[in-house]
Amino acid sequence: QVQLVESGGGLVRPGGSLRLSCAASGTIFGINTMNWYRQAPGKERELVAVITYEGTTDYADVAQGRFTISRDNAKNTMYLQMNNLKPEDTAAYYCHAEIRTTIAPRWAYYWGQGTQVTVSS
Repeated sequence: QVQLVESGGGLVRPGGSLRLSCAASGTIFGINTMNWYRQAPGKERELVAVITYEGTTDYADVAQGRFTISRDNAKNTMYLQMNNLKPEDTAAYYCHAEIRTTIAPRWAYYWGQGTQVTVSS
């Protein structure tokens, strides 16, 4: 089986920074695209940033210029560096990845359990 575990969330003041991590483990054959999503209370889950295996990135407008997505393929880990955080960035942040396991010869999408980010003074 596959697990995605996020970490690095917490409480930060406006203007502060956080670095989220997402570690994939289990019977992994390969990981294709990895994404960060977030969901604020009462709102739909939204895509924040995307990174391909080769390192090509894309960002939602809310993240452009403030967030940086990266990954370490050797460690099956993805990161989200978030700078100049705003109260409206408060949300649960989720890791999402397209993974192929050593058991099943097909690609499937997996979600992490989420890590809470709260931006407040």
